[in-house]
Amino acid sequence: MRLHGKENTGEEEEVTVKIRFFARFRELLGTDIMTDVAAGTVFTPLITTIAKKNPEGYAAIFDENGAFREFVILMKNGKRIEIADAAKTMVVDGDEIAVFPPVAGG
Repeated sequence: MRLHGKENTGEEEEVTVKIRFFARFRELLGTDIMTDVAAGTVFTPLITTIAKKNPEGYAAIFDENGAFREFVILMKNGKRIEIADAAKTMVVDGDEIAVFPPVAGG
């Protein structure tokens, strides 16, 4: 995590992103998580790191192979990101990432 106001010492640049979990995922992992990550970080390792803080939350989002469960819905700044693209979609400073369980309707 970065210290705000720290002088540039040639360290790798970091960006601040907000991760929001919804419904059951929110119960397990919380919501509105602000975190600083290295520039160039992609979705999958970012969400993996946060989810691993609660084994039940991790198991709800990822399968036994560490892949997103097929029903998980990912969004970046209000636009859906396909699970297949999560491993190559980078986050940038100020991004808001949303992670939803399946949506049921009636």
